[in-house]
Amino acid sequence: MDGSLATPAPVRDDALLRATRRRRLASRLLAHAALLLGVAIVAFPIWMTLVGSTHDAGTIGRGDVPLLPGSHAAENYATAWNEGGGRTRTTPASVMLWNSLLMAVLIAVGKITISILSAYAVVFFRFPGRMIAFWAIFITLMLPVEVRIIPTFQVIVDLNLGNSWTGLVVPLIASATATLLFRQFFLTIPDEFVEAAKMDGAGPLRFLRDVVLPLSLTNIAALFVILFIYGWNQYLWPLLIINDRSMETIVVGLSKMIGRGDSQNDWNTIMATAVLALLPPVLVVALMQRWFVRGLTETEK
Repeated sequence: MDGSLATPAPVRDDALLRATRRRRLASRLLAHAALLLGVAIVAFPIWMTLVGSTHDAGTIGRGDVPLLPGSHAAENYATAWNEGGGRTRTTPASVMLWNSLLMAVLIAVGKITISILSAYAVVFFRFPGRMIAFWAIFITLMLPVEVRIIPTFQVIVDLNLGNSWTGLVVPLIASATATLLFRQFFLTIPDEFVEAAKMDGAGPLRFLRDVVLPLSLTNIAALFVILFIYGWNQYLWPLLIINDRSMETIVVGLSKMIGRGDSQNDWNTIMATAVLALLPPVLVVALMQRWFVRGLTETEK
């Protein structure tokens, strides 16, 4: 032995470590840059709509919309809220927002109620044709509203339900998707819960109220967000079934504000109405975001 000390770790290991860190940092920066670019692409039209709602009609009509807000915001939003927009002054945004809000809530609550009851019957009851009923519901996933809109419209006309909340909401409250999701969730409820409920003398309705519904709250909240936005964005069915301007929804009203051909549009009030139409679904998503994420990811009972 020559008594020499052990040599230190090679310098190239430190260089390799630094190179690895630089690659990770570069990869992270690239990912964040891509995400920021995606956000900018999505947010830019919304920002331009918001900016356009604060300028006068002449500025927008010249195609000279600046990137910063103007000084006509209060005037434009007051006009949209109280009088409506467009050349013909359509229904005020306040009325259309209330109609859309009521329609979306009724559709969401109706879909959730019917889906819970149908899924509960399919999972916890044993009756002849149970699976046939489930598959009949499941098959309707391939039949969206647009496919069955002609026979549905004929039924509503025959029942004289045009220009009514019943005719507007009832054809849209059946949901095979929500039924399927609730069925899959109910199948994960342990059998011990059912046996314990029977030993306590609980009937089907009590078991549904005291056991199934409390366990389903997060799923109900998540579905409410999805179904509320679905109802809010409905265009074709309200356009067909509603002729009364007092029942006009915001999505249909926005399309009617925009003139055809060479007509001059009041883009400032149209954009103000569009911004108002964005607020309710954004608020629902923002306020229920936590429940929405838990409902989609939570699996423990």
